[in-house]
Amino acid sequence: MTSIYELSNVTQSYAGRTILDIRNMKIVKGSILGITGPNGSGKSTLLRILAFLEKPGTGKVFFKGKAVREIGEDLRREATLLLQESRLLKRSVFDNVAYGLRARGLVDHLRENVAQALSQVGLDPGQFAGRAWFELSGGEAQRVALASRIVLKPKVLLLDEPTASIDIQSARIIAKAILEARENLDTTVIIVSHDLEWAYSASDEIISMHSGRIHSRGPENILQGPWENCGENMVCRRLDDGQTVTVRQPSPSPSTETALLDPEDIILSKAIPEHISARNTITGNVVRMNLENGKGSVLVTVLAGGQTFTSRITSDSLARLNLVPGSPIALLFKATAIRWV
Repeated sequence: MTSIYELSNVTQSYAGRTILDIRNMKIVKGSILGITGPNGSGKSTLLRILAFLEKPGTGKVFFKGKAVREIGEDLRREATLLLQESRLLKRSVFDNVAYGLRARGLVDHLRENVAQALSQVGLDPGQFAGRAWFELSGGEAQRVALASRIVLKPKVLLLDEPTASIDIQSARIIAKAILEARENLDTTVIIVSHDLEWAYSASDEIISMHSGRIHSRGPENILQGPWENCGENMVCRRLDDGQTVTVRQPSPSPSTETALLDPEDIILSKAIPEHISARNTITGNVVRMNLENGKGSVLVTVLAGGQTFTSRITSDSLARLNLVPGSPIALLFKATAIRWV
């Protein structure tokens, strides 16, 4: 598969602190890549580098097989970024969508192209093209902003929290528009989102970031301190309801360390077995279930003592467990499955 981006030893620092550290990363041409992680994990910085809005402090970025030496308007025309709250121009919907085409001198079939882009984001051109920017709801405004990017037929479409603060219907329409852009224009789509359910449904692949690094090609459970000593070279994280997560003690200090747990290392059970080798047995309730796009596996998220845990299981296992949101469930995982960042 052909890569549209390749990153090698890319880092970025602010005020003497490294906020991005990507050793190796490849993004397949025509794919839809989701990027998740907590605030401050480096997601938005990575997105800005991929959008050619800033240069990395060190390392190399390759785009379409060529090393990027200088970033300029030619590259930005191939990769367009939609921010979480993209502000519209104080003019009509038609003029907002047409603005980029006019700026590039692409005025042939202007009305036809604008109408097509509006239709792609679920807005009837006859009803919306003449509306002023202030006559739109939040979801409609975000869809107009997306149409203004799609109409440019970019090689790469980068989306920063595209469904934040919008209605469910608009979020679904945006996901559909993204899929159509990939299918019809061969556009590569890169999404940063905290909306895990939406990201899993829209993406071919998910990567998880923490502390500026990519930790997995898929979601990770992030367990943060404080940790306390609990004997036998083990440390414990006490949950809000008194349950504890136990892991081998790191070196030198466990108090503020962050640990990661792969969803595949969590076993779900309707009850805690009598004989189990797993050091950790946590009980909680299912809060959501997401089918991973194109993989046939299901991500089950459980809330236990104020901490969310996500387990990856098969569709057959889901049916056998007969889970629905709200179902009580036990999580079983070994202390050795948890690793320190």
